[in-house]
Amino acid sequence: MLSSYRRIFAAPGTVAFSSTGFVSRLPISMTGIGIVTMLSQLRGSYGVAGLVSATLAVSAAVLGPQVSRLVDRLGQARIIVPAMALTIGAVVGLLICARLNAPDWTLFVFAAGMGVMPSTGAMVRARWAHLYREDAGKLHTAYSFEAVVDEVCFIVGPILSIGLATSVFPEAGVLLAGIFLAVGVLLFAGQRSTEPPVHETARHEGRSVILNRGLQVLILTFVATGAIFGSVEVVTVAYSEAQGHKSVSSVILALWALGSCLAGVVFGALKLTGSMAVRFFLGVLFMALSMVPLLLVSHAVHGIGGLVAVGTALLVAGIAISPTLISAMALVERLVPASQLTEGMTWTTTGLALGVAVGSSAAGWVVDAFGAAAGYAVPLAAGVLGVFAALAGLGRLRAGLPAEQPAAAPAGPASGSVDRPVDAER
Repeated sequence: MLSSYRRIFAAPGTVAFSSTGFVSRLPISMTGIGIVTMLSQLRGSYGVAGLVSATLAVSAAVLGPQVSRLVDRLGQARIIVPAMALTIGAVVGLLICARLNAPDWTLFVFAAGMGVMPSTGAMVRARWAHLYREDAGKLHTAYSFEAVVDEVCFIVGPILSIGLATSVFPEAGVLLAGIFLAVGVLLFAGQRSTEPPVHETARHEGRSVILNRGLQVLILTFVATGAIFGSVEVVTVAYSEAQGHKSVSSVILALWALGSCLAGVVFGALKLTGSMAVRFFLGVLFMALSMVPLLLVSHAVHGIGGLVAVGTALLVAGIAISPTLISAMALVERLVPASQLTEGMTWTTTGLALGVAVGSSAAGWVVDAFGAAAGYAVPLAAGVLGVFAALAGLGRLRAGLPAEQPAAAPAGPASGSVDRPVDAER
């Protein structure tokens, strides 16, 4: 298993861009939950905290793909440093307003400004695609590795963000996220030898990849998936506080990410055949079903026992995350032109961000109105919607992919598909 991962790092510069990419995307796992934890302490309302976090998510959904489109047209290093600087300015404004008890509207303004945060996760994957586009096995392993890195971010990030906010001072988690962003982006932008060249077609591309019908299915499904992520975070913090142990929420959320991380490690070492689109649908289905035990145990068990039960349920639920996201990234790589790959991958995270916005705000409202345990009905409902979206769009996904090879043929990224047509929009 480990030999598969060692092979992808044989190329010069891979360790550098992957490791600096890890640091620069840690803030993604820290800012939303950090804002919720900070404002729930300073303002005393999960409703306001959830809405401010949702504002950040909506802003990222609107601005993120535009930043990535500029990256495809002009290059990574030219765009991500200015985008990072704008984000840091908004972070500083948000922290000052939170500390000085400024009017609520100021929090929303600066949270919206943080939406220009560069999507370095998509840029890291674009570098892997540039290196291994002709080696489908290595590309599948590379995407799997980055999915594991994402989950490590979601293990470490919430622990740092919530832990610092509850034990040092409320703004500490968001502040550290800003520091990670600044340092990580500067180091990542310095890795020029592995930066993908700008495709000439990207400079003149007028149509956005959002018009791709297969990508639209992924985005819609990811809205529901993001609602699961956003609502589980908010509800878990509130549930832990209701049981008298708010700081434990970071450990519980880390268990969720750990389940996904372990599943991603195993998934990346597998040589898979069959329909990539069907595999994506099955992942979405399992993710939805895994929310049922979470809702049941949160109502049935309380106190420390309830926290243990919720943590265990999330650990199991996490198994569905990485394989689903890996399959989705492989689908994007097949569905969109190489010259717009960063934008295409960012649109999927945009779907997640929109879902996080809806999920976190809905969860905050349900928690305030009906209690923390009732909030776990929100991710279950989101999971059901995701299943319907993926099922309804399964035909589009399969139609947008090349015909599958026989099982004996070399496997494509997470599937057995034939060579991808060059820059062909479908």
